[in-house]
Amino acid sequence: MRMYVRNKKAVLISVVMMIVILAQQPMDVFADEPDLRLYAKAAVLMDADSGRVLYERCGDERLAMASTTKIMTLIVTLENASLDDAVEVSSYAASMPPVHLGMRKGEQYQLRDLVLSLMLESHNDSAVAIAEHVGGSVEQFAALMNRKADEIGCKNTYYITPNGLDAEQGEKFHSTTARDLALVMSYCVAKSPQKELFLEITRTPNHVFTDLSGKRSFSCVNHNAFLGMMAGALSGKTGFTSKAGYCYVGALRRDGKTFVVALLACGWPNHRTYKWSDTRALMEYGLAHYHYRSFNEVGLPDEATTDIIVSNGQGSRIGEQMYVPVEIDEDVAGVEGLLMHEDEKVTITLQKVKELTAPVREGQTVGYISYEVGSQEWRRMKLVAAGEIKAVDLKWCIRRVLERWMM
Repeated sequence: MRMYVRNKKAVLISVVMMIVILAQQPMDVFADEPDLRLYAKAAVLMDADSGRVLYERCGDERLAMASTTKIMTLIVTLENASLDDAVEVSSYAASMPPVHLGMRKGEQYQLRDLVLSLMLESHNDSAVAIAEHVGGSVEQFAALMNRKADEIGCKNTYYITPNGLDAEQGEKFHSTTARDLALVMSYCVAKSPQKELFLEITRTPNHVFTDLSGKRSFSCVNHNAFLGMMAGALSGKTGFTSKAGYCYVGALRRDGKTFVVALLACGWPNHRTYKWSDTRALMEYGLAHYHYRSFNEVGLPDEATTDIIVSNGQGSRIGEQMYVPVEIDEDVAGVEGLLMHEDEKVTITLQKVKELTAPVREGQTVGYISYEVGSQEWRRMKLVAAGEIKAVDLKWCIRRVLERWMM
């Protein structure tokens, strides 16, 4: 009987060890690219300029995000405060767990130094001190973060902390998705009015500073290994908690292309290097298989700007068939071009009225041209009337009749 129990335990231990080993193995993704092997549970490769997802695995699954949170903390700070501000440390900020700067209650620091501490060393106490200064409290700053996430287009992100430490509020928890995280980084490096300052801070190799009293000095070193890993690396932020695992979001610009990679749950100790291999694999996939194509190169449908017949219009004589010219409106929605896979094609749809009844106003919408890639519309150009035609009325009819009688 003891032998049976002992053997049963041995089998159970073997099964558990096998599950752990398999869980740490890279997974093949056969849907999009057979040779792409990733460790991350959730991953997205995005075109930062258009926001288009070029590759994803579980891109909309809500997961803890750890310190990748701090890219939002930084961009909200840059857009709402001056880096010359003096920041006073609260007891709550000073109580944050490692990784921390080690600030003390009542000390004062320049905001510029704290954002570098935030991004280079990922200090949790710096994040809270920044949040309290910019938002008035951590809760109010989190509200600013969530508002900015909505503006960017995030659908499944909820911020509670400015540093990414695991937290819950009722049924919600501090979380994002790989798609949303990539959207936030795309905004930071390509669309924010503070994008250049964001890049300057996140690319700083090291920084030495003191508190405002000059009594304590600190040194920070940038731990984003991706900056030296690939040519064109722009920015990035690592993260880790026991719930989130290793996370990373990074951006690269090369050959006129700007890619963002977002990884969530990319291994647990001792596998901190998985995020780097996944990032490289996704970036290289994007560089090799996606190329920019302008919609202007695709051209226009033949009938797009041909004249439209107008009935009941005031012409030179009664019953005259009239036409109104058509032009493309200057207000064009969408992007000028797109990073496309070599196998993808552009679908052009023309919607245009065949006939109009006067009155016709100059600038009146008469149709549109739509450019679609991958079942999604990326550009729409409005077609408008390039002239005005008044409708036939009694006064015009009398005038035409008198002109004909006199002739």
